[in-house]
Amino acid sequence: MIDGSAIWAQGTVQALARAGCEVTLVLKAPVRTGRLVDPLRAVPGVTVRSPHAEGMFDGVMVPRHAATILARIDAEEQGGFDLVVVRGRRVAGRLSMGPLAGRLWTYLTDVPQSAAEFTASAKAELRRIADASRVLLCQTEELRGFLEGAVPATAGKSVLFPPVVVLPDGLEPRPAEAPHGRALRLVYTGKFAPRWNTYEMTSLPRLLAVRGVDAELHMIGDKIHDDPADPGFASRMRTALETGEGVVWHGGHPRAEAMRLTAACDVGLSWRDAGMDASLELSTKVLECGTLGVPVVLNRTPMHERLLGADYPLFAATEADVLDVLTLIGKNPDVFTLAVERCRAAAAGFTLDAAADRLRTYLSQVFPEPSEAVLSVKSRPLRVGVAGHDLKFFSRLLDYLRSRPDMEIRVDHWAALKAHDEKRSRALADWADVVVCEWCGPNALWYARHKRPGQRLLVRLHRFELYAGWPRQLKIDAVDRVICVSPHYNALTRETTGWPAEKVVTVPNWVDDAQFDRDKLPGAEHHLGMIGIAPSRKRLDLALDVLEELRRDDPRFTLFVKSKLPWEYWWIWQKDEERAHYENVFRRVRRSRLLSGGVVFDTYGRDVASWLRRVGFVLSTSDDESFHLAPAEGMASGAVPALLPWPGAETVYDTRWIHETPSAMAASIAATVAEGRWEADRALARSQVRAAYGLDEVCRQWTELLAT
Repeated sequence: MIDGSAIWAQGTVQALARAGCEVTLVLKAPVRTGRLVDPLRAVPGVTVRSPHAEGMFDGVMVPRHAATILARIDAEEQGGFDLVVVRGRRVAGRLSMGPLAGRLWTYLTDVPQSAAEFTASAKAELRRIADASRVLLCQTEELRGFLEGAVPATAGKSVLFPPVVVLPDGLEPRPAEAPHGRALRLVYTGKFAPRWNTYEMTSLPRLLAVRGVDAELHMIGDKIHDDPADPGFASRMRTALETGEGVVWHGGHPRAEAMRLTAACDVGLSWRDAGMDASLELSTKVLECGTLGVPVVLNRTPMHERLLGADYPLFAATEADVLDVLTLIGKNPDVFTLAVERCRAAAAGFTLDAAADRLRTYLSQVFPEPSEAVLSVKSRPLRVGVAGHDLKFFSRLLDYLRSRPDMEIRVDHWAALKAHDEKRSRALADWADVVVCEWCGPNALWYARHKRPGQRLLVRLHRFELYAGWPRQLKIDAVDRVICVSPHYNALTRETTGWPAEKVVTVPNWVDDAQFDRDKLPGAEHHLGMIGIAPSRKRLDLALDVLEELRRDDPRFTLFVKSKLPWEYWWIWQKDEERAHYENVFRRVRRSRLLSGGVVFDTYGRDVASWLRRVGFVLSTSDDESFHLAPAEGMASGAVPALLPWPGAETVYDTRWIHETPSAMAASIAATVAEGRWEADRALARSQVRAAYGLDEVCRQWTELLAT
């Protein structure tokens, strides 16, 4: 079968092979033509399995059959497959409940693309798929952001894997020359359907002739859509294809021949009904045209503007727009040349080599190389136990440790701060070479008492425990290292506890910089961001001071707040002084002329990376923090950090980002934008956070700590 999924499978298999994988392609249907499969059989490291030809299955394969067959093929593979790439929500849903769960690299299609379509059952299925997937491959940034907002479990696992464009052998891109002395050749390939405006396209040659532009339309394809809402469409469409003035209908062709026909034309058509502007998918045909040097007429959408630039000359919304841009091309060769260059440059990011590079990056993250230093400790994989009641600050690091081939990981998850299964804890203490206690609480006290000779114990201490009683009860002689997240809290810990300096080390919080590295949305340079406003020591009131100063001169400045609201924390809202603080703050937002319309409260959630795309400056106005991750996450996203001088801030962040007062902070933000320094400052901030707190760097430090 040759359809969009088959083309995707061909490109993905080639990209995986080029990235260094041994690939087994399992076909879901009998082979009717070898046009796509035969070239794959010749690729080194690729094996093609056909369950129908091998007698495993007879008939139409549905997702439940596919799940059974894939599990059987996996069982035949010595050690099983390391990763299983699967396309489609239905089959991924089936696989998420079977033995392949945890190894899935899921490419989601047929995802509900609006909030109204997200039923409770759809959310539950997508959450189950996310939980069972090691990686979620998203075609576009828009799809990734939508998924992260709708299904929190997808956050942190979603990576970009756009379409792969592979030109047939021997096919060269057309020269970037406008047509001279002949008709302008327009081309459309694909299905003929109402929302694709294919019937309207057949009128273009006749209407262009009225404007003095000689044109012909080449239509490639043979699938005419039967539309229940418009029973007469198929008949009208066929008549227009067969008899339309200036229309050349080529019928259906193999992909390679369709691309050769496209390369012989001048302009591609991907103009669609405005109802499709919100699509989260990117047309592979647009990219194929770009690779061939054929510019495309298409709708103006944020996705297309990001791909081709806001000033791309061939955006069109209506039939009149299409006629205008085609008339312009016919009379102005420079416009044609610009459009070709833009499309070709955009398509360059979707080549087979680009796809293989992306996959190499993801593979290196999921399958890190073993360390000789780690293996030399015991001449076998190091046994690492992690114990704690709340592992949310350790989750991504735990994923990394589990992925290392030189470590075995077991977790003793305590039911509550002081509640645990002692039998399970004893088993972990008996097994582990190294125990990491997340939080210096009752878990650390217990493991310090039960530490075995030769075993190492690491305790990670947060701000919360430092002022509780547990550190004073800890047998520090049994602890090899206490880990603090900043130099300031390292010094404060030693001062408060009297522990030896050599016992206390600093390993910073990690920032998944690759996940946060996303293109900013238009207007971000005028958008401030604040993540978390409770309790009152986060000082939302000081952030409002900054905003008021900025909006006196420029009302474009807006503060976006992503946080639970204070009354959602019972332990905060029950305190009179906390409640009074927030009542004053919200009253001020309602009544201030300068703040009116300038503060946006967004829902708390894990989709921080997507949310930060709109933010150009991330504020930290707290009275005190141990590290404050929000500015670092903002820096990784390409935002500029702006901090007030809470104690120890200068030990975590460059002093150029720290301002003595809200007025000074506002003045710096305004000057950064007005003087055109925002791009340079955000590039510097991003490089700083990658070097100091990037996930790879922090994981390296943890690996070294566990091995020594």
